[in-house]
Amino acid sequence: MASSLSEKIGGLVERVERNSLWRQRECVNLIPSESTPSLLVKICELADPAGRYAEHRTMKGEEVYFYQGIDFIKDVEIEARNELSDYFDCADVELRPVSGQMANEIVFKGVTKFLNRGRAEGQVSRRMRLVMNNDLSKGGHLSSQPMGALYNWVEEDPATGKENVVNFPVRKDNPYKIDREALAVLLETKKPELIIFGKSMFLHPEPVAFVAGIVKDWPKRPILMYDMAHVLGLYGTFQEPFQEGADIVTGSTHKTFFGPQRGLVAGNIPSGSPLKNLWTDIRTRAFPGSTSNHHLATLLGLLMASYEMNAFKKEFQAAVRANAKLFAASLKAQGVAVEGDPADGYTDTHQVIIRVSAFGPGMDIARRLEDNHIVTNYQALPDDETFLVSSGIRMGVQ
Repeated sequence: MASSLSEKIGGLVERVERNSLWRQRECVNLIPSESTPSLLVKICELADPAGRYAEHRTMKGEEVYFYQGIDFIKDVEIEARNELSDYFDCADVELRPVSGQMANEIVFKGVTKFLNRGRAEGQVSRRMRLVMNNDLSKGGHLSSQPMGALYNWVEEDPATGKENVVNFPVRKDNPYKIDREALAVLLETKKPELIIFGKSMFLHPEPVAFVAGIVKDWPKRPILMYDMAHVLGLYGTFQEPFQEGADIVTGSTHKTFFGPQRGLVAGNIPSGSPLKNLWTDIRTRAFPGSTSNHHLATLLGLLMASYEMNAFKKEFQAAVRANAKLFAASLKAQGVAVEGDPADGYTDTHQVIIRVSAFGPGMDIARRLEDNHIVTNYQALPDDETFLVSSGIRMGVQ
């Protein structure tokens, strides 16, 4: 006999309570892509804007809203943009992406639209000719790969049928760092139109200033984008991409940045730059290009988290990085194989990567840790063939 409605409801409530107690009080969460927002942030996510709409776009120089009853959330969005502009020390912030992957896709759409500006009437629009990114097997983020958000936005090589994507070369002595000498040669040879910095297995800074110095005098230099999804909450202490020459920063607002699950795009393109129209193209791809309802209650939570981050940024960031280095050193002292550069304390971020193949597959070790109330995720290391034979465990102390 089918369960009654009351039995279904009671059973679900009991399971929700049990799971919440376990995840929040009874286990150690070391997943690097998750954080614990404050109760103030969580309360904001329950507030009235949940389920409301506030679509808007710039029309004839004026920001036009298409719903009534949204004066409050309109002010919240403006204030959140201002808070985050202060956080990044940048000119522009687009807050309507609801995830980091969506933020990246919006940029790819915007870049493609920008590259097609000025094409002759009747000329077919084109995709990006060549993109440079971090190899997925070397820690690159899925959303910056052709199988992820880059899908459909980069041209294919007719000879191979594969997308025109070239990966950053990595050092032979440390595959977690980019080989700058080889990179300089590759840049001059390939001339990419978009360069995407950032990773999901992320231990050391990216060579933004180095690349910016090489391409700055090219007749048509590439757009420099930094996907900071994992290290957004460490902006400034870990790395300052805008000060190093990046044009665009994307990211998630719920990893090291301790807010609700959302995404954002930030820009710092000077008014006289030939790239200035790129920001307009990115905004139009945010709406109406990719979003309608952009989860207004989490937008309210993001404003609250931005207050908190701007107030406690320096102390939080210093503590996270110090904890990560001490955690890595402590594991090493116990005989655990820790990845990364020992000279840098094995990590410059919140992440600590360990090699566990001596004890079994990473997938099995992650399950054994979970059985002991330590939640991590298994990770393919640079010398692994696939994620299915991952020999690493990825952890974070944010």
